[in-house]
Amino acid sequence: MNTDSISQKLRQPDLDAIDRKIIAQLQNDARIANVDLADAVGLSPAPCLRRVRALEESGVIRKHVSLVDPAAVGLAVSVFVHVSLEKQVEKALKKFEDAIRTRPEVMECYLMTGDADYLLRVVCADLGAYERFLLDHLTQVPGVASIRSSFALKQVKYSTALPVAG
Repeated sequence: MNTDSISQKLRQPDLDAIDRKIIAQLQNDARIANVDLADAVGLSPAPCLRRVRALEESGVIRKHVSLVDPAAVGLAVSVFVHVSLEKQVEKALKKFEDAIRTRPEVMECYLMTGDADYLLRVVCADLGAYERFLLDHLTQVPGVASIRSSFALKQVKYSTALPVAG
């Protein structure tokens, strides 16, 4: 990746107060009708829809989703997994990341600084399902040196909405 593409990724789009209001409203309710969204942000419907489409096309809004209660679909166990690799070279990182992207139980994966190379958030039905994931998949990824698991006892706060208003 050259320095131009890096700086493009780091560049923030020019978002005015109306764009930020639109984003905040859509983060709260992605199914809000355009007429209601326009009213909430102080625009008429046509300009509001143009702004939403521009936010989508620019990648500010990546997609619209439905948030599902994990326990309601039988995925009540949430595990935070610290993974260290034998070597922190590009080839090993890529192999690990490619393997993790294929696992549906891995909800999030971050390359980290500090004690572990990666932090994963994994959801499973029960401890047996987590054990199968661990033994059948995670420990089978080439280059994994150590795995530390922490089980969430209670979710105190969970949000998908970024603090964009302001």
